[in-house]
Amino acid sequence: MGKIRGFIEYDRLKELVIAPKSRIKNYKEFTVAPNEKKLREQGARCMDCGVPFCHSGCPLGNMIPDFNDAVYENEWKSALDILHSTNNFPEFTGRLCPAPCEEACVLGIVKPPVSIELIEKYIVERGFSEGWITAKLPKNRTGKKIAVIGSGPAGLAAAQQLNSVGHNVTVYERENKIGGLLRYGIPDFKMEKKVIDRRLEILKKEGIVFKCSIEVGKNITTEYIEKEFDAILISTGASIKRNLLIPGSNLKGIAQAMDFLSHNNKAVDGQHKCDKKYLAKDRNVIVIGGGDTGSDCIGTSNRHGAKSVTNFEIMPKPLDYRTDENPWPYWPFKLKNSSSHEEGSHREWNILTKEFLGDKNGNLTGLKTVEVKWEKIPNKRPKLIENKESEKDWPCELVLLALGFTGPEKTLPEQFDLTFDKRGNIQGLNKYQTNKNKIFVAGDCRRGQSLIVWAISEGREAAHQIDEFLMGSSLLPKKNMSGDLIAY
Repeated sequence: MGKIRGFIEYDRLKELVIAPKSRIKNYKEFTVAPNEKKLREQGARCMDCGVPFCHSGCPLGNMIPDFNDAVYENEWKSALDILHSTNNFPEFTGRLCPAPCEEACVLGIVKPPVSIELIEKYIVERGFSEGWITAKLPKNRTGKKIAVIGSGPAGLAAAQQLNSVGHNVTVYERENKIGGLLRYGIPDFKMEKKVIDRRLEILKKEGIVFKCSIEVGKNITTEYIEKEFDAILISTGASIKRNLLIPGSNLKGIAQAMDFLSHNNKAVDGQHKCDKKYLAKDRNVIVIGGGDTGSDCIGTSNRHGAKSVTNFEIMPKPLDYRTDENPWPYWPFKLKNSSSHEEGSHREWNILTKEFLGDKNGNLTGLKTVEVKWEKIPNKRPKLIENKESEKDWPCELVLLALGFTGPEKTLPEQFDLTFDKRGNIQGLNKYQTNKNKIFVAGDCRRGQSLIVWAISEGREAAHQIDEFLMGSSLLPKKNMSGDLIAY
């Protein structure tokens, strides 16, 4: 590395943000870009590790020390090339990834880890501002036609990879705009949609065809897709929402978190006005579920002008530090305070919702809870024990269920006669290939609900396998089982 003692001389840089009271007045991104000198210093904090564990921490196998050093040396275009060699969309991961690479950083054992995600974000932003990121058309066309069903991060990554080696790629999306979860699941205050649109313009110029408002199996038959295309990739995500089937669950005022977020994103985009049933203004809001989706609901509710926002989590409150159960370099299950939590919310742990309460008109007025604890049982899952004496009523007029997803919708794969695994995901029997040779699967519909960075990784891996299936071999990169990037 260019700065041998950089990790000693410089402290970790945290991205500055606009104050909560100001930023909740709109849906704009609220981060403040650091100056170039500070970013180069962060690149200098990367050590000359004998084994850079950040590589294995990153699902994409990003060559992190290489682009960190290039930033320190002020070679930004080189850093961008290194970053793009493993990651199609660093502008997405630089904003949305929880950065498992940083938790695997060797420096993180004794000091705050390198600000890898921050560096990644501003490498790609520098690339766009300098005009370095342009369409790269394939030298030749193979004549092979590929259908990608679903335009989330897995589908988009696969489409770009396959197009780059000359295949003709058509992406089908049932929504009215491209992007999947990126567009309609992620609030604009985390990623403004112009970030997606500028990348889409490049993908279109590269020759990828996008068809919106077309749901395969409804607007167009699966028989047509199988007949028309040489290979098919299903990347439709995991969109079956988990419900909370308890007394009162049919009351007006209970909504699925993803329906709430999607509806709001379309309102922010000017596609419609926000329906009253999804409006948190002047209402007591309770978000059930403590993950990222729940956090996004908190931030959105605060921007609506909610009277109060409370977050329920059935699990115990995590500690502020790693435990022996998840040592370095594994992902640590420790307390996470998101930007949305900082904007205003009350959090409750070890709490279980038992009943929704309503008035005679069927409107939600509150809910009933009990406190719980988890009893550890050797070689078995912990047992949930309710404290019956802790029963409590909470006033609320809007409940948002952020309980995760159980798997992909079944209609499309069933129409293709595909098989499922034990978890209900579409089964990729061999190298992302389904029980039908020409049909492949990638992303959350194959692996279950996961991270955007994993979706991009899966899309890239599936693209390699599709190219090899069509051509007999592939020059597209793939990762070996250890997580290191290799190319064929």
